[in-house]
Amino acid sequence: MARRQHVRQLVSAGGVVVRKGEDGVEAVICGRKSPLVWGLPKGTPDAGETREETALREVNEETGLEVVTSGFIDAIEYWFVENGTRCHKTVYFYLMSPTGGDVSRHDDEFDVVRWMPVEEALDTLTYDNEVRVVQKGLALVAQDDRCG
Repeated sequence: MARRQHVRQLVSAGGVVVRKGEDGVEAVICGRKSPLVWGLPKGTPDAGETREETALREVNEETGLEVVTSGFIDAIEYWFVENGTRCHKTVYFYLMSPTGGDVSRHDDEFDVVRWMPVEEALDTLTYDNEVRVVQKGLALVAQDDRCG
């Protein structure tokens, strides 16, 4: 009989930050040079934080932007192995608008943080599940025009 492997359950929260530019809607994405990865800002909750509070803090730290949320978009799930332990991670994403700050003030978790036209951002993001989250966020923006 096969031995049951322990699964570690992990949670993160992050955001899809959008704004209206002169040429349409833009989104913020974060890039790492090695290994080359483009993704959305997200991170792990601090003790006592709600998912939304985590998302706001992590987006601020990782992008340098001050943001507000305008609603929950969706959650994604994925599996990976870390130090021999199987991990199941759920990441909760919120639609966000910038209220201040600047991407030049991002922390050192990413090498590059930049605004991109949404079509370019969708083509640049590394992971399909994050592409789908951005698409769902854009559908919310189109429904009620909540982006800044």
